[in-house]
Amino acid sequence: MDANRRKRELIANLLAAQTTLSLATVTPDGAPRVTPLFYLPQELRLYWFSSPSSDHSRNLAAQATCAVTVYAPATGWKEIRGVQMRGEASRVSDPEIRSKITAQYTSRFQLSRLFQPLIAKSALYCFEPHWLRYLDNSRRFGYKCELSLTTQSTEC
Repeated sequence: MDANRRKRELIANLLAAQTTLSLATVTPDGAPRVTPLFYLPQELRLYWFSSPSSDHSRNLAAQATCAVTVYAPATGWKEIRGVQMRGEASRVSDPEIRSKITAQYTSRFQLSRLFQPLIAKSALYCFEPHWLRYLDNSRRFGYKCELSLTTQSTEC
């Protein structure tokens, strides 16, 4: 297995094991904004539902470029493990993709029928990473591995 594939699998496994991302967007006046959201991973793509009128959704409508972090809970420095990502997020308009993601999302988070009207009113968003940095202090303090999906290169 090549190095890029191993790195992608390492990151995809971490994304599959966690449930909450931190989405960083930029407001129209240039201020940073971070929002925690439940997400559904599909390999390295991340999907979430949100109100189109929320601050982060409006920020994404104006500027699709954003950053995301996902990390495992930790109480000691050796347990710190996560991924930092930069890329773009956009609304998903394809009804087939929305239907598929909705079923998987509601199953993953065990959302009852009570949530169906809320999800129906929400927009579905997809984050497509361009650059990723995997961090894992259990390997050694400060261990990191970078992956660029635009150039298909890795750096560890």
